[in-house]
Amino acid sequence: MTNNKFLSVKEVAEALRVSERSVFRYIHDGKLKASKVGYWRINEDDLTQFLQQTSNMKQNKKKKK
Repeated sequence: MTNNKFLSVKEVAEALRVSERSVFRYIHDGKLKASKVGYWRINEDDLTQFLQQTSNMKQNKKKKK
């Protein structure tokens, strides 16, 4: 088992500065991975991956000269 921290929907909403409803929508739409064990829990690594996937920053692109 990994030593990753699991966050609540409220913690993720606060970190992203969005409503809890938005976090539930991300989970329902399959954009954000989460596990439901009593309550929804989001792995920190999955949150990081979600942020990378939704970023508008170009990644792994070489600059043209």
